[in-house]
Amino acid sequence: MERDGARRCAAGRGKAGVVCEKHAVRSRLSARFVQPACCHPYCAFPLNKRELCVWSTAGQPLHLLGHKHSLSALSFGNKTEPLLLCSASHECVIVWNLAECAQKEQEGITPQGIIIGTLLGIVLHVRFSPDDQQVAVCAENRIYVLSAKNEAILAELNGHLAPVTAAEFCTWQRNVLISVSEDRSFKVWDYSTGLLIYQSGILTAYPLQSLLIDEKSKQVITGCGDGQLRIFSLITDHNYRCVARIDLKKEQEKFCNKIWKSGKESGERQNNSKLCKTNSVRPEGSVETSLSILLIEHCDCSECFCNEENIPYTLNTSYFWIGTSTGLLIINLTTFELEAFLCYKDYSGLSIQFAVSCALTKKTVNGKVLCVITSMFEDVIAVLEVNLPALVRSQQGGIFIRTSEKSLSVIARCSLSPESPLRKGLNKSKKEPSRKTLGVKSTVKDQPLVFHYKIQSSGYTAAPRMTMFSPNTNLKKNYISKRKTSVECTRKEYPLESSPPINYEREISVTCKPTPISCIQYSGDGGQLACGLVDKTVLIFDANLTDTCNVFSGHDGAVNSVGWSHDKKRLVSASEDRTVRVWSVCKNEPALILGKGMFHKAIRFAQFYFMDAFILLCCGAEFHLLSFHVDTTKDDLKQYKQRIFCKLIQKFLMASTMEITSLSAVNDFYSYIVLTAGSNRALEVFDLNEGRSTAVIPEVHSRSVHQICQNKGSAFSTQQPEAYNLFVTTAVGDGIKLWDLRTLRCERRFEGHSSRCYPCGIAISPCGRFIASGSEDNCAYIYEMHSSTFLHKLGGHRECVVNVGFSPSSPQILYIWSLEQIISMNDSTSKCFVCTAEYDTFPIGK
Repeated sequence: MERDGARRCAAGRGKAGVVCEKHAVRSRLSARFVQPACCHPYCAFPLNKRELCVWSTAGQPLHLLGHKHSLSALSFGNKTEPLLLCSASHECVIVWNLAECAQKEQEGITPQGIIIGTLLGIVLHVRFSPDDQQVAVCAENRIYVLSAKNEAILAELNGHLAPVTAAEFCTWQRNVLISVSEDRSFKVWDYSTGLLIYQSGILTAYPLQSLLIDEKSKQVITGCGDGQLRIFSLITDHNYRCVARIDLKKEQEKFCNKIWKSGKESGERQNNSKLCKTNSVRPEGSVETSLSILLIEHCDCSECFCNEENIPYTLNTSYFWIGTSTGLLIINLTTFELEAFLCYKDYSGLSIQFAVSCALTKKTVNGKVLCVITSMFEDVIAVLEVNLPALVRSQQGGIFIRTSEKSLSVIARCSLSPESPLRKGLNKSKKEPSRKTLGVKSTVKDQPLVFHYKIQSSGYTAAPRMTMFSPNTNLKKNYISKRKTSVECTRKEYPLESSPPINYEREISVTCKPTPISCIQYSGDGGQLACGLVDKTVLIFDANLTDTCNVFSGHDGAVNSVGWSHDKKRLVSASEDRTVRVWSVCKNEPALILGKGMFHKAIRFAQFYFMDAFILLCCGAEFHLLSFHVDTTKDDLKQYKQRIFCKLIQKFLMASTMEITSLSAVNDFYSYIVLTAGSNRALEVFDLNEGRSTAVIPEVHSRSVHQICQNKGSAFSTQQPEAYNLFVTTAVGDGIKLWDLRTLRCERRFEGHSSRCYPCGIAISPCGRFIASGSEDNCAYIYEMHSSTFLHKLGGHRECVVNVGFSPSSPQILYIWSLEQIISMNDSTSKCFVCTAEYDTFPIGK
């Protein structure tokens, strides 16, 4: 019978217009452990012991009779012409053609289906093959593959030690079936031969309840009773390795805190912020419930997200629904983060607050999906209509805090404003950047971020190219003639389709005694490598690591960072002794020293900025913009004039943080953007042309970001202009995240390496296709931009690898360091080097 709550919009603490209860019925049969089914505009569920109801938004419900025992599982086919429905009970499995059944009912004839299986046992799950020719029936500990046209058992798969809870056909591999069971493992079968291809170990202490195969990412997602999602790669060479594990309860709490903090920062306490804050704090005396995963289903966001201006959407990104006992969640498969959630109890108009089974439509119609849930405590079945854009808009609207409406770009696209601090700090000898030097040759429309799987690319759709780096051609003829052969031989275009090195070759030692290396950086031409050591020195090696070019000493504390100038003539170093020193590469004495009296804390990071016009350094919760001039030429007639000076232009304070943990800016071309990360786990974007903060991203990672790495390219490679807006961040215990500056949104997450205690570093290759990372398991990992799992795992280190770096000039050279070893590696075509230095300091905390 139909309940009073049907066909009305739900109200309560949740926002109106998000969910509407279209139909509710009390079944005369306990439907708590029945697998319902949804396929727009139909929803299928049992009404009583023998009656199956097919409810439709477009007309009258269809009642089907044919079973003598209680229904336990339902599933719609994948094709719409004809649309098939499979129903299973203890005594038989029946396939119904809905078009024929509706026609017979109109003619007054009792509809009949095709019995394809009898007396198979207690059926918990049924699923059609992609072509609707076979049906997988999970009955007790076995899986039967039946013909959908007649009563024939095509395969019987035995191997699980407990009831099989779900099974899915692989859409791109013929005759492959994957199943999960209460024995806490998943198995991969070849059902044409009945052979077991792969079986996992015991994954969790709770039974596995749900399963989904994603063809786009070639991954399988499993869900269990404790709210844990595990994602495994189905790519042939990956051997079913685990890509990521998601704790839904933690993700929901993190999502709520992000929304609440963004509302607090912007001064707006909207209903969704209050709702999330209320839900994130459990009242005293209440019982904590686990998020039992009942369903994993594809989420079609393309139609509704692209039409919403305030909802950021990324093409070629997979989203999927998670149906739990308390509500619905949307997960981004590329970032493994929660996009939105719907809690049943927040909508008082709903008949069910706790569900025991769930079904969803795969595709959206006018931005809406149908959902069938069954009550955990009553024999009630409800059909819900969820407005997907309204749900996401109500929660995503204020996450990213912007103080400027214009889109951000790493490449400087306009001239300096009259009030810009950069204009004030430019020396008279330095010309203001013109439109040509800003790299704006034509108006280029920003394209959405796209990751291609078959075609290797930098991650963007086709767009006009422009020259980011151009050699200085205004040289004297004599100078060109002397160096013509050497320059032409060494300066080659960086091949964009190169592969990273994976073969171990050799190793050398940096120092005579064990000394940790704290930082390294290549010069812009790839000819030299600078290393900052804990023993207060800075070493410079040649590119082949065969000779030490220079040793700089003078700091009274460990060197925290080193940075090359754009002209490769100077080096800046920051130290724990609260000093910054500028070194001339050809001399041992510092050209400029910024002493202890200027800074109240240790300098964590320093670099040249704006084509060597400034120095950026971070100290405490602020970073400084310094203008400097260093003239080392000797002139006896002008000895009285000061040729070396440094001037503070402006200090920039990062909001709501105790200390800046990482800073990044581009020096190889003109850019106004500076990225900072703080101990408050937020990331702040500063536009130095405007001289202020322009955006804040709260809760970037679960812990403080210890490195920001921008896609800067190199003088030997040219990328599309949009590619320079990409940057990656990393934090201890929270993997690597890829961000797009234009959307201020995480575009992908990379997991697979181990980083639970040590701050392992990251680097982006000059071609923009690879990300390298250190790891605590004595290996280095290489990821591709379009894949969340690692491409190569490089071993051979005796201790933790804490940082990595790519050579800007050669794609076959990758440097990785941990203590004082330098390891050389090569590929199958040419020699290449990897330097490593093993870490021997204490683990860091939060």
